Amino acid sequence: MTTTLEPPVTRVPAATATRSAPLANVGPNWFATVMGTGGVATAAATLPVHGRALRSFAEVAWLIALLLLVAVTTVTVVHRRLHPEAARAHLRHPVIGNFYGAAPMALLTVGTGAVLVGRDLIGLPAALRVGWGCWAVGTVGGLACAAVLPRRTYALGTPVPAWLMPVVPPMVSAAAGGVLVVHLAPGPGRQTMLAACWVLFGLALVAALVVTARVVRQVASHGVGPAALVPTLWILLGPLGQSITAAHALGTSEGGHRFALVYGSAAWLAAVSWLGFSAVATWRVRPPFGLPWWSLTFPVGTVVTGTSALFAMTGLTLFSVSAVGLFVGLVGAWVVVAASTARHSRRLLA
Repeated sequence: MTTTLEPPVTRVPAATATRSAPLANVGPNWFATVMGTGGVATAAATLPVHGRALRSFAEVAWLIALLLLVAVTTVTVVHRRLHPEAARAHLRHPVIGNFYGAAPMALLTVGTGAVLVGRDLIGLPAALRVGWGCWAVGTVGGLACAAVLPRRTYALGTPVPAWLMPVVPPMVSAAAGGVLVVHLAPGPGRQTMLAACWVLFGLALVAALVVTARVVRQVASHGVGPAALVPTLWILLGPLGQSITAAHALGTSEGGHRFALVYGSAAWLAAVSWLGFSAVATWRVRPPFGLPWWSLTFPVGTVVTGTSALFAMTGLTLFSVSAVGLFVGLVGAWVVVAASTARHSRRLLA
């Protein structure tokens, strides 16, 4: 069954929509702002280059992501109370419903940033508490999204890149777990955590490959779709970059390291190829601004961390130069999208 796809900004039902309705159009896609901003922080922290200015920039980005997480979560709760019909409509929407998967990923991104970046501001013990808390809640929420959302949204329309949003959270948990596990003492607890993260990695990888194949087939057969949704093509970079990052973080054994290198190299080539296709498609279509533009940030952030991971494994200049170049592009996209979101926030919220 097919359906007309609308941009991920819906309106409240006509019966309740008023010119003065507060927060009328807040949807789960607003959590993408947290993912994109937190992704800038973690990407900066993992780059092959270092410096006080870069570290300070990462700290500022992480603090902004933390504040955004609190703000978006609060506004989302208020929205559900003020506009319950609109909230239920979001869940039933063939595109927006998938973005409920952004909430646990936003939480995981901020938690990972706490350990990688926030530790300099709040101390390592507090950063680990934040990291573990975000990992626990984000992992449970992500598994719930992966189990429930696809059954609700996949049957409502044709394959779209947003279909990846509910199935990728376990991969984000795997990568976040890899950052946390090194702070566990060697022993059964650490091995159990590693095993759990590898299971999350495998589940997310299989699901992402299945969904990606369907989306690529749809694009090859019917084109890139509505102009407003073209930026979501970049979402396909997310599982590719995140899986490279996770494999590197979890590859503590010789076999794990070898797998991370072989798999990561293949996934990186796929990511670079799709990045080029998405960039050309976006340039040609020139989509109007909307929240889908945040898809130009968080997926690229995972490719930056994945590329930095490949440099850490190989020492090749190709990966260090690519990581820095991608990061510069990521920051440029983040500045443009964040500024545009602030400028159009009244239209997006009201």
